[in-house]
Amino acid sequence: MSGAAAAAVPVTSSGSGKGILLEGIGLTYGRGADARQVLQEVDLQLTPGEFVVVLGPSGCGKTSLLNIIAGYLKPSQGSIAINGKRHTRPDSEVGVVFQQANLFPWLTLARNIEFGLRMKNQPKAERRERVAYFLELMGLTASARLYPHQLSGGMKQRAAIARTLAAEPEIVLLDEPFSALDALTRENMQIHLREIWRKTGKCMFFITHDVDEALLLSSRLIVMHPGPGRIVEDFANPLTEGSISRSFNDIRSGGEYSSLREYLVSRMDVQ
Repeated sequence: MSGAAAAAVPVTSSGSGKGILLEGIGLTYGRGADARQVLQEVDLQLTPGEFVVVLGPSGCGKTSLLNIIAGYLKPSQGSIAINGKRHTRPDSEVGVVFQQANLFPWLTLARNIEFGLRMKNQPKAERRERVAYFLELMGLTASARLYPHQLSGGMKQRAAIARTLAAEPEIVLLDEPFSALDALTRENMQIHLREIWRKTGKCMFFITHDVDEALLLSSRLIVMHPGPGRIVEDFANPLTEGSISRSFNDIRSGGEYSSLREYLVSRMDVQ
């Protein structure tokens, strides 16, 4: 795609300042002849207010990279800093939303959202206020007293996102959170998530195999290739840049949508 390189987001060489900085990230499983390199020399800077979507074929290391940022995996090489401080293990500054909502079945929706706040020993009045805010933000106020088995798939994922946001993380990692939903529910969730991003200003790091989902949601697009996993494209999404209020239909209707979609599909093809 012409202009993609010019739109690339630069990576700084300093761990200072606001945001998340990954420098020289590598990941290798096994040793000697059995060693398998999953990630190689990944440099990446993530800043507040970005919606970063990562695309790539299976086996390119997308989920491994997400797990390293989450602190679930320790990289073999390189370092991660959040707001200039070294990040080595799971903590409240990094929130994660998985493919499955993983709500506690014995807790109501409101109690699920409150769970992280209770673990942080926040005062009861503050917990109630934050839970009420996120219930309203996610359109779940009327369902606050329901249990997970009484919720639809989309409602469960909204509750999972609300639980993550309530803990006030610096960055929200989303590992294909809508992949198990039907097409209509999935698009409704995409619309809802983009609105939540706009209102909260959080940095979102979203993994998907769906090129259309990436084009509709992202402010920044990253493409990874396998063998070993590495970033081959990193650029601002021209379809949403400076116009995050555009409807999905408006984005799709432009001629640039088709050409950018075709380009991303070609870049994901490593055969």
